[in-house]
Amino acid sequence: MPSYPPLEDREVKNTIALFDVDKTLTPARGNASPEMLDLLARLRQKIAVGYVGGSNFPKQQEQLGDPAGVDVRELFDFCFPENGLTAYKLGEPLPSTSFIQWIGEDKYKELARFILHYIADLDIPIKRGTFLEFRNGMINVSPIGRNASVQERDDYEKYDKEHKIRETFVNVLKEKFGHLGLTFSIGGQISFDVFPTGWDKTFCLGHLEAEAKKPGGIAYTTVHFFGDKTFPGGNDYEIYEDPRTIGHSVTDPDDTIKQIKEIFGL
Repeated sequence: MPSYPPLEDREVKNTIALFDVDKTLTPARGNASPEMLDLLARLRQKIAVGYVGGSNFPKQQEQLGDPAGVDVRELFDFCFPENGLTAYKLGEPLPSTSFIQWIGEDKYKELARFILHYIADLDIPIKRGTFLEFRNGMINVSPIGRNASVQERDDYEKYDKEHKIRETFVNVLKEKFGHLGLTFSIGGQISFDVFPTGWDKTFCLGHLEAEAKKPGGIAYTTVHFFGDKTFPGGNDYEIYEDPRTIGHSVTDPDDTIKQIKEIFGL
């Protein structure tokens, strides 16, 4: 592992780059390439670097840490799994927040029961397993099931674009559960996230602001964000549009690499 200057000694001290994971740093549910990992390491010599992903920490370890053969927390200054509801700075945990505490067991059961009934009644070409995945800060809902293979995911993504399965599902949930203060955000190929409004990817910016107020903390006055789902309803939209960030829309990891090199002169 290369060594990195302390955050206060980076070449551009007040700048941080935050990256979405799927289809930004990695192919969808795939692993980061050696070229991407090398570029991030070089970028980290100049500025602070972090990721913000909707998935939980083990998935990001699998996609980013395992290909590099290290703990993913060693690759980034800031790690924000689940949009930052779980968070790490230089490998150390920051305060976390729980969806179940926020919504309460009774309302959660009502929501989960409705979702599972709806999926049971859906007529789609195939269904696999894990239709509802409970995470610390949200639930992830997949009509086809998260156990689908890569090929099945690719096929479903095309089917979903044509038949608008997720879009219709989300609209039904908004109608029935909108009063609970929930946001329904379509991301990735096969699923959508459900979380309290405001607990989107902008949640991680609160961690940066809180860290800046601590003794020796750094105020990141320039925050670059790179993501692929930057359209309204996509799970990168809120942080991409946020006035505290400079948003960069990418199409895939190759495009991310190209834009990093251009923006930061690497």
